[in-house]
Amino acid sequence: MGVLTQSLAVDCAPDGTPARLEWNGRQYTIVARPLRWFQRRRWWAEEMRAAKGAGVGLVDHEVWRLQVRLARAGHGAPVQTIDLVHHRDSGRWRLDQVHGHVREAAPTRQSVGAAA
Repeated sequence: MGVLTQSLAVDCAPDGTPARLEWNGRQYTIVARPLRWFQRRRWWAEEMRAAKGAGVGLVDHEVWRLQVRLARAGHGAPVQTIDLVHHRDSGRWRLDQVHGHVREAAPTRQSVGAAA
């Protein structure tokens, strides 16, 4: 597991959910339903003073946990779990953490229901 701060390109679905990403020049496919939460920033250590009218993203930032695999490698490629931070003001995405490889993606609600 590693903590990083790399920028990357993310394509989103119309509802804002990450759909595809490019990281280190490689295309990745998202293979399980993304998870989203908001996390407190250490704003008191980072910001001396907020600009008038600025507030979105000042205290909290949006974090997404994704399970991805290399797009060109196919279904046999290992799945990685990564955390991305979305900066809503700028629209930029940053790779925050890479977790270990997993053998298979976690099932989505649709695939769980289909198996029953």
